[in-house]
Amino acid sequence: MKYLKDFFKGILIGAGAILPGISSGVLCVIFGIYENLLNCVLNFFKNIRENFKFLFPIVTGAIVGIILFGNILKYLFFAYPIQIKFIFIGLILGSVPALIKESTCKTKFKIHYLIFTLLSLLLGIFLVYLENKIPIVSSNEYNFLFLIFSGFLMSAGVIIPGVSSTLVLMLLGIYETYLDSVSCIYLPFLFPLCIGLFLGSIFFMKITKFLLDKFYPQTFFTIIGFTLGSILVLYPRIYT
Repeated sequence: MKYLKDFFKGILIGAGAILPGISSGVLCVIFGIYENLLNCVLNFFKNIRENFKFLFPIVTGAIVGIILFGNILKYLFFAYPIQIKFIFIGLILGSVPALIKESTCKTKFKIHYLIFTLLSLLLGIFLVYLENKIPIVSSNEYNFLFLIFSGFLMSAGVIIPGVSSTLVLMLLGIYETYLDSVSCIYLPFLFPLCIGLFLGSIFFMKITKFLLDKFYPQTFFTIIGFTLGSILVLYPRIYT
């Protein structure tokens, strides 16, 4: 039973790597497995059997979720682009209460924590502004190193709660190609992306674990700002 529950959690976490504005990290927080997931990956060789037992159903489910939702979204974004974007905006707003609850679970709320939210929100707005000013890279300009770099940045959205990996790909101008590649498992595009994703995941896991150990509430209030800022990327009048 626990295996099945973790498997379905993995499917939803995998969906977070596909759905615009949805953060896989936020889903891990909501499911109550985020810190345990970080510890299992970073300390995998200290207890291989137990860590593998915990990670296997989640990782397997995530792979299924990525493939499954990749095909579904490819159709929905073509048929109902505006409606789908507003649905995702609602899902993002729905994740904020869980983040607020998590941010104060280890310490009392202090008013100055909102400064971190404001700064990360302003940074998110700035990134949206850049997205509208920087030309989108056409598909024939992608190269192996660029895709590794894109995967590295994408991993920030997979690991850091509130930062959506798909929004990172939107800012890089490769989200639609990513969605097409996932739906048909196009390895020449996905392979270098996965290399960067793996390297970046280890890097951002170590940084996130350090920040959570030293600055837990500040880190989560920063995440809340990024989460709210991600709405602007999806809003139809800003991102089309």
